[in-house]
Amino acid sequence: MGILFNEVERRDLSAGDHIYSWRTCYTYAHHGIFVGDDDVIHFTRGSGQELGAGVSSINSFASSSIPKRHLSCPRSPDSCGLQYGNSGVIRSCLNCFLDGGAVHRFEYGVSKAVFFAQVRGGTCTLAQPDPADEVIHRAMYLHKHGFGNYDLFCNNCEDFAIYCMTGYIVKRRGSGGSGQVATMDSVRSASGVAYDFRDMLNTSLGPAFMLVGTYFLKRYAADIGVRVDKAKVPVEDLAVNLDS
Repeated sequence: MGILFNEVERRDLSAGDHIYSWRTCYTYAHHGIFVGDDDVIHFTRGSGQELGAGVSSINSFASSSIPKRHLSCPRSPDSCGLQYGNSGVIRSCLNCFLDGGAVHRFEYGVSKAVFFAQVRGGTCTLAQPDPADEVIHRAMYLHKHGFGNYDLFCNNCEDFAIYCMTGYIVKRRGSGGSGQVATMDSVRSASGVAYDFRDMLNTSLGPAFMLVGTYFLKRYAADIGVRVDKAKVPVEDLAVNLDS
C-alpha cells in the first residue's frame, strides 16, 4: 500500500474489490466495485437527475458521467455501459471505467497510523469490509434498482462503493461517507480555525500546526469506520433509507 495512491496491477484484482481511478490531473477519483469478468459496477449522475442547489458547476465537473470510450467499446451496449433507466448505476468493462487511467484499490481495515499517513482522503478507511459475495450482491442489486439521486457531497460514487463494501449509510441528511468530500470539508474547516486563532498563535509555525491538526482530526471524525451517525442497512431496504 502506497502512502498516496494504492496503485495495483490488474492481475492482482479480486471480485469484490473497491477500486478507483484518478481523473483530471488527480483532482478527484471515480470509484466502483470490481465484480469479476473484467467488469466494474459504478455510480454516476444519471441523465435528467437534478443537481444540488448552488453546486451545478462543481457537480457537473466531478459527477463522473459515462466515459466517452463507452461509445466505441466493442462490448457496448450489451455488456459495457449498461444501466437500467436513468439510475446512474452502470456496469462497464474495466478499460472504460479506468478511462485511460491506472487502477487503484481502496484499502479497508487500515490502522490509524496508515489512515493518518494518507495525505488525502478517498483512498482508505478504518472500517472493515464485508465478505466479497455480499459486496458483489449489493453491487448487482443496485445495478438493477439504483442508488438514489447522485449528489457530489452526500451520495456520490465513493459513497456507493463504500456502501457495497460495508452495508453502511450515513443517517444524517446532507452528509455522506466519502473521504474525498471529507478532505474538502477538512481543508475548509482547518483554514477557518487557523485564521480565527491567528492572533493567539505567537509563532510562525502556530497556524500551520493548527491547520494540520484540524485537517486530520476532521478527516478522522468523518471516516465511515468511526462515525456514530451510520446505520447498517440491507440492500433490499436501501431505497426507503435513501428517500427518508
